[in-house]
Amino acid sequence: MDIDMQTMAFLFFGGLGIFLFGIKYMSDGLQNTAGDRLRGILEKATDNPIKGVIAGALVTALLQTSTGSTVMIIGLVNAGLLTFRRAIPMLMGANLGTTLTAFMISFKIGDYALPILAFGTFLIFFFNKKSINNIGQVFFGFGMIFFGLSTMSDGLYPFRDMPQFVDMMATLGENPILGVVAGAFFTMLVQSSSAAIGVLQTMAVDGLVNLEQALPILFGDNIGTTITAVLASLGATVAAKRAALTHVFFNVIGTVMFLIILPVVQIVVLFMSSTLGGDIAREIAYAHGLFNSVNVLLQLPLIALYAYLIPKIIRGEDEIVEQGPKHLEPELLKQPSFALEKVRLEVLRMGSLSRECVHHSTDMLISRDPKQGELTKRKEEVINDLNKQIISYLTHISKASLNPTQSELHSQLMHNVTDIERIGDHCENIMELSEHAMVHKVKFSDEAKEGLAHMVSITSLAVEKALIALEKEDVNIAMEVLEIEGEIDQTEKLNRKAHVERLNAGECSGTNGMIYLDMLSNLERIGDHASNIVESLIQTSDQAS
Repeated sequence: MDIDMQTMAFLFFGGLGIFLFGIKYMSDGLQNTAGDRLRGILEKATDNPIKGVIAGALVTALLQTSTGSTVMIIGLVNAGLLTFRRAIPMLMGANLGTTLTAFMISFKIGDYALPILAFGTFLIFFFNKKSINNIGQVFFGFGMIFFGLSTMSDGLYPFRDMPQFVDMMATLGENPILGVVAGAFFTMLVQSSSAAIGVLQTMAVDGLVNLEQALPILFGDNIGTTITAVLASLGATVAAKRAALTHVFFNVIGTVMFLIILPVVQIVVLFMSSTLGGDIAREIAYAHGLFNSVNVLLQLPLIALYAYLIPKIIRGEDEIVEQGPKHLEPELLKQPSFALEKVRLEVLRMGSLSRECVHHSTDMLISRDPKQGELTKRKEEVINDLNKQIISYLTHISKASLNPTQSELHSQLMHNVTDIERIGDHCENIMELSEHAMVHKVKFSDEAKEGLAHMVSITSLAVEKALIALEKEDVNIAMEVLEIEGEIDQTEKLNRKAHVERLNAGECSGTNGMIYLDMLSNLERIGDHASNIVESLIQTSDQAS
């Protein structure tokens, strides 16, 4: 094939782009098809390390990228759904799951890339059902992966006749450390070990590298993929940072071990190839599978050691946000009076989280501290989960025969849960508005800041007193909340009027003003929901008397 350097570069980088897009597009399709179930697999597989490894491997194999599963695992740690220790075997398993991609590439699926692409396109464009479109997205992405590899191969093939390239690869073969560095660097650039290994297999098939040269590069790919975990942990919780560092340690230690026994690894891979069959692409897949499976087996007993040492390196404590209900007991469902009391305790816990969300989101609004936004997000997720579980529990209670008092309490709790959940939603809105203001460097006048600060103060007070009233069933405190809510409404109107005056005087821009008004509106709505909470309490009290 006689082509110039420009054409070779276009073919290689264009093919790489198609390949990366295929992985991303297929991964998105799989997440749309079964994302919640994949996330559920990771959440539930926390009983023992073996389950964790299997879950991590399974999710990675399905997503076709350790990037997606690693980010998902760190996201679960960051959200408080997984502890650092339980995430360790899942990260190990995520590495193991990437071997499926290497084996798929080693088979000649690329010959059918275009028909697979056509089938995926057919499912996307000729069906209106979203689930079928998602499956079409998976097939389209799958076809793109192999079409991209084929295109890259066309660009790489002429390199085999270039003396400079042959000399460079010979140098890598003589110095395995350089091979590791090259593999790690390339994987960091493309942000995908699957892509890096795919390129390596394509180069090997085209005769650009032999097995001896490919193995150190392959091991380096496994180090390079850890950059994803590190990037995903930036700005995250302490536990998420520890999980990312564990991922780095796991791969670096595995690479060092395999470099020490490199000749033995090569012999084992060649034995597997002669026994099981396959070309050099399959041999690289065998080596990749061997690296990850042996690495997991050797390091799985070290989980306790990792759990001890990593916190010594990354110090600090996270604010623990416990996921799921603490008081809802299924065995009490047939005893409505006891079950409703348990719900009341869970609603108070949920209310406490919403009060903390108000504090975090408004603190972010005033101080522009992104950490407060992260806490808002984590706690709002817990509130949403509690909302679903409490409503489900209350629905089961309603199937029993309730007396009038129980029925009234049941109705009150249902309303309370909805209002508390909506407070969490408005806190999330405030957090997102604050993020927007920080990113776009939105500034408010001193008068606007004072107005916001006052709104924050009285809104926080309303939520605080509403929850105290609910806990103590104190009607007098409930009446105070109604008075504060009236003050919130009046303050919001005054702030809006003052904003219009500043706008007319040219003291603020329209964009800044929209953000400011949205913040006021969300604070006012939090006050409304605090008022709703105590109104249901007052109504229940009036009917009881």
